[in-house]
Amino acid sequence: MRRIDIAFLLLAAAALLCGVGMGIWMGIAHDFQFGPVHAHLNLLGWTSLALFGLTYRAWPEMAQSRLAAAHFLLAAPSAVLFPIGIALSITGVTIVVAIAASLAWLLAVALFLAGLVRVAFAPAPRLVPRALPAE
Repeated sequence: MRRIDIAFLLLAAAALLCGVGMGIWMGIAHDFQFGPVHAHLNLLGWTSLALFGLTYRAWPEMAQSRLAAAHFLLAAPSAVLFPIGIALSITGVTIVVAIAASLAWLLAVALFLAGLVRVAFAPAPRLVPRALPAE
């Protein structure tokens, strides 16, 4: 996926905006019933997605793998759906969305770990000696 680091960071910033907006709304209304939704927007949405993006930026070889694309395709929707699922659970509508999103998030985190392990244990790049120009 091209510029996966930026894709993660853009989604993280959008989640931060939603999380901050929700926090302000809850504070004004003095209604903290959806505090867990707010917390998961900030934790999964802002913090985790931003750290994923910064990690892919720091290790570009990790971003080149198919694992990275699969990771984004699981992490992005589950980071959005998990807080929605928590809200649906709190209001008594259904718990299914929260469960499905949490399992997708777990799989996304496992893919991220697999990518990290792949890079951590990859053989060091060979240094090819270069001829220096004569003076």
